[in-house]
Amino acid sequence: MSSTDTGNSTQPESSPGCSFCYENIKSKIIAEYNSAYAINDKFPVSKGHVLIIPKRHTEDFFSMAIHERRDAEQLLLDMKKDIAEHDPCITGFNIGINCGESAGQTIFHAHIHLIPRRDRDTPNPRGGVRGVIPDKMSY
Repeated sequence: MSSTDTGNSTQPESSPGCSFCYENIKSKIIAEYNSAYAINDKFPVSKGHVLIIPKRHTEDFFSMAIHERRDAEQLLLDMKKDIAEHDPCITGFNIGINCGESAGQTIFHAHIHLIPRRDRDTPNPRGGVRGVIPDKMSY
């Protein structure tokens, strides 16, 4: 199956009952860029943790259209800049995407985590996102 761009629809597709669908979460949106929006994470890993979400209901990163991935990337860059400008203690970021239940995805509407990091927020940050499997974090 090839990756296709479904175009820039003005009316996002939604799924009834999905907590990340645009119509269900409009009041929590803190930023938007074309087909993507940002919200604060409900269970933040660190202060400033946000989610970047496509407006169209789609299961995960791999099912996002090309323009949705581009818009999400631009919003990631915009949010990173905004978050860093408001908190000089931030010294790094993790970007994470869970795709599938075995990867830890619990809401099956694509979303990207942007997690600000600060010096000494964990005793040993080496390995970063490898920490999803704790025994693989140190190398």
